[in-house]
Formats: sequence, structure tokens, C-alpha cells
Amino acid sequence: MKTEFKFSNLLGTVYSQGNLLFSPDGTCLLSPVGNRVTVFDLVNNKSHTLPFAHRKNISRLGLNPRGNLLLSVDEDGHAILTNLPRRIALHHFSFKSPVSALEFAPSGRHFAVGVGRHIEVWHTPSTPDSNSSGELEFAPFVRHRVYTGHYDTVQNIKWSSDSRFFLSSAKDLTARIWSLDPEVGFQPTTLAGHRETVCGAWFSKDQEIIYTISKDGAVFQWEYMRNPNAPESEAVDEDGNEIIDANSMQWRIAQRHYFMQNNAKVNCVEYHPESNLLVAGFSNGVFGLYEMPDFNMIHTLSISQNDIDFVTINKTGEWLAFGASKLGQLLVWEWQSESYILKQQGHFDSMNDLVYSPDGQKVITTADDGKIKVWDVNTGFCIVTFTEHTSGVTACEFSKRGNVLFTSSLDGSIRAWDLIRYRNFRTFTAPTRLSFSCLAVDPSGEVVCAGSMDSFDIHIWSVQTGQLLDQLSGHEGPVSSLAFAPNGGVVVSGSWDHTVRIWSVFNRTQTSEPLQLQADVLDVAFRPDSLQLAVSTLDGQLTFWSVSEAEQQAGVDGRRDVSGGRKITDRRTAANAAGNKSFNTIKYSADGSCVLAGGNSKYICLYSVSSLVLLKRFTVSVNLSLSGTQEFLNSKLMTEAGPLGLIDDQGEASDLEDRIDRSMPGSTRGGDTASRKKNPEVRVTGVAFSPTGRSFCAASTEGLLIYSLDTTPLFDPFDLDISVTPASTLHVLNKEKDYLKALVMAFRLNEAPLIRQVYQGIPHSNIALTVAELPAVYIPRLIRFVALQTEESPHLEFCLLWIKAILDCHGQWVSDNRGSVEAEMRTVSRAVGRIRDELRKLADENVYALDYLLSQPVVSSGGDKGALEGQKVIGDGDEDMEEDDDDAEWIGLD
Repeated sequence: MKTEFKFSNLLGTVYSQGNLLFSPDGTCLLSPVGNRVTVFDLVNNKSHTLPFAHRKNISRLGLNPRGNLLLSVDEDGHAILTNLPRRIALHHFSFKSPVSALEFAPSGRHFAVGVGRHIEVWHTPSTPDSNSSGELEFAPFVRHRVYTGHYDTVQNIKWSSDSRFFLSSAKDLTARIWSLDPEVGFQPTTLAGHRETVCGAWFSKDQEIIYTISKDGAVFQWEYMRNPNAPESEAVDEDGNEIIDANSMQWRIAQRHYFMQNNAKVNCVEYHPESNLLVAGFSNGVFGLYEMPDFNMIHTLSISQNDIDFVTINKTGEWLAFGASKLGQLLVWEWQSESYILKQQGHFDSMNDLVYSPDGQKVITTADDGKIKVWDVNTGFCIVTFTEHTSGVTACEFSKRGNVLFTSSLDGSIRAWDLIRYRNFRTFTAPTRLSFSCLAVDPSGEVVCAGSMDSFDIHIWSVQTGQLLDQLSGHEGPVSSLAFAPNGGVVVSGSWDHTVRIWSVFNRTQTSEPLQLQADVLDVAFRPDSLQLAVSTLDGQLTFWSVSEAEQQAGVDGRRDVSGGRKITDRRTAANAAGNKSFNTIKYSADGSCVLAGGNSKYICLYSVSSLVLLKRFTVSVNLSLSGTQEFLNSKLMTEAGPLGLIDDQGEASDLEDRIDRSMPGSTRGGDTASRKKNPEVRVTGVAFSPTGRSFCAASTEGLLIYSLDTTPLFDPFDLDISVTPASTLHVLNKEKDYLKALVMAFRLNEAPLIRQVYQGIPHSNIALTVAELPAVYIPRLIRFVALQTEESPHLEFCLLWIKAILDCHGQWVSDNRGSVEAEMRTVSRAVGRIRDELRKLADENVYALDYLLSQPVVSSGGDKGALEGQKVIGDGDEDMEEDDDDAEWIGLD
């Protein structure tokens, strides 16, 4: 079993806080999700999360005009400069204070940051493709100037189109105009007159007008005009016109407009100079779209139940992106067609469980908010959300065929969901109202059983009729976990009474075999071959039991492995804290060789079943905004009133609406993004291996983390020497026509675009010969590549020829090494099945058109009797058509 799992994507969270960014071409949206950045490809309907992580939640993002440099800054002012196309972190830097505004100049040479009351302008670090030497600087961040003058925090910075000037707006009720470099006759100007915090200030496209918008909904239009109180000049030019003194010209308010949204405040605003569009998001979840300078309202729309925190417009002015942090919503709206391009929302509360679909294409998550979400693994988007449960959903399980999902909830119901029609078709309840905490489904999908914390019995229902079949009694404590054997023979239950019971539910006797343990049972898991059982207990032990012999085979003490991370309220060290020394969830890998375990800690542990050693320990999060990610607490943050992070400083906020506390005192469960949480705790509530074994996912406080073996690096050479280069590979392919050598060279370089070019450049007539001569060491790579191409490429027959050649020439090798290419063969099988289904559907839709075309006569323009013997020909120049020729007949295809 490979252990090189790398973080590949983050699902379940689409927006946390901070600003949203469109890429320069307007097709991708960058969203901060906690301490990471997710990129949503709006055209190809895919998303991916960048591999780097900050030590705190991200507060500001900035993207240079070329779109290749991303600057992300966290709450403490620590910044990471990233090469966005290559997804590589280039530099780390600290601004030494929280950053409240960040904007790159249109020229791309500078960027401005708001650090408290000051504005700092920095030179943009150069990249190898922008400087002449091709090397990165020794000191990439060089400060250009510091601008002072504001009396409160800078809220927004916007540059002019020529990058010579920029506007800043702050909480001191003013906006200011600054020049990048000293300009002749220019003095920094203050634009005052607003009665509340200025949310933003923008230049018009021709830079003749400035718009400033304040939090109370006032829009001021400033123009550079003569001061009416200035004395008139007596000097005239040659045409007799008055010469206006430059000292009498100033920026003055030309017009005032108001949004008139009752008591709602302006939370965010954005202006698009090219199309003169102004969009504002309000605290009541409504946004308004206006056309400037006439302030014509295009439309208003309510898109959220809570505040809209950020809004931005793409370069063409067609798409508006909105972020609402309280509910974790992310929306992209096309205002001309009035339709959603993207509408995603994460779980409001912490996730409780997750399960992969049998085909590995979907992940189902359940949470305390009562919602069940279906996530597409390939795209990273939520496909459908079920909201029928009225309380927290505790567990979920698939039937073996994968088209029915079962969920248990604290509302006292077990529900069955049809994942083809996306509806709830069956609901199971107990005679008395119980809060179900776990469930298990028979592999045949005929029987579902559930356990509760209130009752010590296990309830069994028939899926077909929905009737309660039986109640299994025997436990003396709450039932914490259930699992059916993969072969359907027995069901196993774990309880807080220190026992695991093995039930033969389909036998007449329905006897149970108790297995005695030393502590409360937290989770049980079956090995895929149904011969072994893994049990996790509260004392941190992992024990392995033989199902047939009912005796313990082995055990692992995982307390030291899983323990780690000190919560902000802990009075003892992480090594002595007892709350994080056990595994709440365990799962076997697809081949049964490994066990994955997670709990109330920042670690996920991967154990080998045969050798009982810890293979690898994965760190869930390094985010210091979560409680439990540090091994040692900073004594400076401990005060007489308690930890500094838990002291409520909301009453000291400068704005009235920020001082008002509308939140409820609540729990400290992780995952809830509501304002009543200061530091959610890091925890892992569910883990699962994909059916292919190539990846696994974990439901954590930050979201749904996916770790994969298929995170292909950009350059990972294999058996390389100096003569193997992309140029030499293409020369061998195109000039020498040595297709086998070119394919091997491409595999040794291991660059996906090059492999694809060689793959498509081999003629179809040479495929069988090339595959037959391919060394066995490259066969897994070829199978994996062809499998991916079959799913993505439009060349269906070409890909099928490759698959046929591989199985014809190396079928015995594939059979002997099936364990190492199991995932690839599953992908091949799925791709071939998809091609078959699509062709069948295409043929069924066009069967009558094909019959009609095949029944038509074949028409030739020649004057002879035709090119095909026995075929009736109608000649253009032959007036004497032979209608009665017995040898001539219509040729058709049955």
C-alpha cells in the first residue's frame, strides 16, 4: 500500500472571509477558505485548492494584472507570494500588522496595502519570465513609499487606469487621493463630507469623476471644478476667455445619491469603470445594481439571509461574485441573463460523517445543520443538498449498488434517498422517539439497522416495506457504532458498555457473541474480506478481532500517535490531555492492508494491519485560528481573565453595528462559522478510503479534505538521462518515426502535455506494435494515462484501440499484477461503460434517421451503369433509363 498521499483538494467549504478575485480573463474565481485558497473554474466547472496553507485565516488576496502572481495575506499580516499557474509558493513575507486593503496597480509594477492607518506601496517582485536575468531577486519585497494622513483604518484602495494615482478610503469618514510619485502641481487631496465609514472610492474610466460610497448608503460624485468662492481672475487668453488659476480648482461634490435600503447598511461595494456599473451589497442580504453616472437602478435581488460580505465584478462586467461568510455562501450572478453561474454553500455546522459512493465519483457528507450534501470528487462542487431532516444528521451509508443512500438523524428518523431521482422515498421510525446515532445497511440493500444513545436496543427495518422487523437487546449501554459484514452474514455493534457484539440477524436464533474490551467502544470497522474486525476504544487502543473465532488477534496502542495539539482553554500540556487520545472513526483500506484512524486531534494516522506499525501521520491543519493546532501555548496570551483569544472585545468596536451583540452563547463545536465562535476546535469526525484506494477523504473542522496519490507534479522525471528532452522526444516522434522510443522518452520525462502529444501522434495502425514492444515497467503508467484519456478525450475509437492493444498484448501481466493496477482498470471499465452508454443512447435517438438514410437509393452522376455491380444507376446524360433491367436492383443495408 502506498503512503505518499498528498493534499489534493478541499471540499465542503467555499468561502470563509476576505475578498474574492476574478482572474484577468474572468473565467476563474479565487476564494479564501480558511487558511487556504480555492480556485473555481467557472467555464470548465471545476475547482481546486492551492497546496500551500497559511498559519491563520486569510484576510486579503491580490492578483497582478497578468494573473500569474497571487499575494495572500492572513489575519496577522503574514503574506505568501504564489506562482498561480504552477501552484508554487515563491516567497513568505510579513507586513508586521494586519492588512485591511490590498490592490495591484494596473501596470503590475507596484501594489498598495493598507496597514492600519498607513498605506504602503511596494514594488512587485519579478518572476523569471519578466526580468532579463531570469532569476528571482535576493530581496523580492522592496518598499516604494509610505503614505500617512488617515486617522483610522484604511478600508479600500483603488488605482487609476494609468497607475499614477490611487484612492484610499478609511473609517475616518474620508477618502484621499495620492500620487505614486511626486507630480508637478499635485497635492494629496482629502474628500470629506460623508457621515459614516467610507466603503470605497473609484475613478471613472476617463478619470474625470470620482465616486465615493459610505456605509449609510450615500453615493457622492466628485468632479474637478472651480471653487465658487474663489475670486474671479481678470487675466484672459487670446480668445478672450478667462484664464482659471489652478489654485482655484478643486474636487467638489457634483451630485449626491442614496441607496434607500431602509435600515440596511452598505457592507460592500464595487464599481466597474468600463461599463459604468455600480453594485452594492447590504446587511440584509440584498444587492443592488446601478448604472452610473445617472444612478439608474437596473435591479435589486435578495440572495442571502445574512450580510453580504464581499462583491466583485469580472473584467468584462458580465459576472458579479458575492461572498457571505456567516452561511459560507459563494454566488456568481450574470446580471444580463439574470441567472446563476455558480451557487455553492458549505455546511453551516460541523460535519459528522462521510461516505464514498461505490463508483468513487461522489462523496456524501452529513452535518449538525441537518443537511446532506453530495459532492462531485472530480469538479469539487456540491451537486445536490437534502434538507428533509429536522435535526443533526449523524451517519450515512450506501447500499452496495450505489443508487440508494441511508442516513440517520437526531430527529428520530432513518431516511432512504434515491440518488437517481434525488428524492426521499422511504422513512423509518421507531415505536418510541429516539435520537439515532449510527446505522448499518445490509450489502443486499434489503435490511437497515440503527442504534441510539437513548435506547440500548438495535432496531432493524425492511427497506422494501418500511416495517420494523426486530429489536436486538443485549447491550447495557448506548450503542455507538454498527457495521454489517461485507458478505452480509453478520452485523457488529459497539457500545459504551465495553463490549462488541456479533449478531446473526438472519438466523432463527438471532444470537449474539459478546467481545469484552477495556473501555467504551467508539467505532468498529470490517475488513473487506469479512474475516477481521477493527475496534477503537476510548482508552486509545486499536484492537483486531477474528470474526469466526471471536478472539483478539492483535492490538495497537495509538494514544501517543493521535495525541497532539493543545486547546486554547487547556490548563495542562498536550501530552497529558486526555480528550484527544482516542480514535473516533476508523476505516479499512480497499485491499484491507491498512487502517485509517482519526479523532479529536490534528492528526490522522495510517496503520499497517500486518506489521501493526504507524505508516504515516497526516496533519489535518496548521491553522492557528483553530484551537488545538499548537503543541505549546504562548504564555503571553494568557491573562488573569483567561486566554486572550476568548476575551470578548466586541463592545470595543468602532462601528455601532459591530458593537451590537446579536449572537447566541453557544457550543464550541468545530465547523460552525457563526459569530458566536471565537476558536473552533480542530477535529476529525469521519474518514473514508475511495473504492479505488488511490485517495481518502477526512471530514474535519476546516471542511472535507481529500488526500490523493494522483496529485501529479509538474515535473517528476523517471529514469532520466541528459539526452531525454522534450525537443529530442518530438524529433524522434516526428522525424525518425520511432514511436516506441518516443513513448518511452515521454514517460521518462513524465510531463502530461508531452505524453499526450506523443500518444496522439502515434498512427492507429502502429498502436498494436508499439504496445507489444513496450517494456513491462511502463505498462502501469500507460494504463493509467490511457484510462484518463478515455474519460477526457473525444477520440473514442482511438482510445479503445489502445485499450484493446494493451489487453491483447499484456493481458496476462495485468491479471498477474491486478493489485497494482486495480484503480486504473476500474477507471478503464468506467470509461468504456460510459462510451457504450453514450453510443447506445446516440443510436437509439437516431435509429429512424439511420433507417431512412440507409433505405435511400445510391445516386451516381456517371452515364454508365454504375461503379458497383448490380446497383441501379440514374445517369445525368442517359435519357434512356433502364427501368426493367432484371440484373439492376436497389442496394440497401439491413
